[in-house]
Amino acid sequence: MKMTALKGAALAGFLAVAPSAFAADYAVDTQGMHASVNFRINHLGFSWLTGRFNDFDGTFSYDAENPANSSVSMEIDTASLTTNHAERDKHIRSDDFLDVDEYPTATFQSTSFVPNEDGTGVLTGDLTLHGVTNEVTVDVTKIGEGEDPWGGYRAGFSGTTEFKLKDFGVDYNLGPASETVYLDIELEGVRK
Repeated sequence: MKMTALKGAALAGFLAVAPSAFAADYAVDTQGMHASVNFRINHLGFSWLTGRFNDFDGTFSYDAENPANSSVSMEIDTASLTTNHAERDKHIRSDDFLDVDEYPTATFQSTSFVPNEDGTGVLTGDLTLHGVTNEVTVDVTKIGEGEDPWGGYRAGFSGTTEFKLKDFGVDYNLGPASETVYLDIELEGVRK
C-alpha cells in the first residue's frame, strides 16, 4: 500500500534493515516530549479530525555513512489516543474502531530504507494495528543531528504515511471520504 507525505502512527528516526557496525543506536525522546505520533482523518467530507497518541516508545539505529543500514522499531499504546473530545475518544477506542481492550498495542518494525542524497527517503516496514499486520511505506525527512546542550547527541526525523482503515480490519461505515488515515510522525532520538 502506498504511503504519502501519522498515529501513529507512528509511527520515523525512520530507517531500515540491519544496522551496520557504524550505526548508532538512539532512544526516542518521549520523556522530553521531543517526539509525536499525530493523525488526521476526514470527517464525512466536511472537515479534518485530528488527534494524537500520547504514549509510545521506540528506538532507532542510524548510520550517517550508510543510511540504508538503519532501522526503527516503535510501539504505541492505542488507549492513549486523544482527539480532545472524551466521548469521541471513547468511541474510537471501542470495538467499532481500535478495540483497545483486545489490541492495546500498535507496532512498527522497519524492513528497509531507501535514502536519497537530499536527506529524504522511503522507509518500508510492518505496521501492526487492530491485530492486523500490513507493509507500509513512510516518506522520511532527516531534520538534523548533533550535540545537545546537556552533553548528549541527538538525531531527528519526520515521517508521513497513510493507510485505509479497512486494510487493518476496521470497517465502520463513515463513507468514502473517511476511509484513509494520515499519520505524521516526529522522532527525536538521544544516542545511547
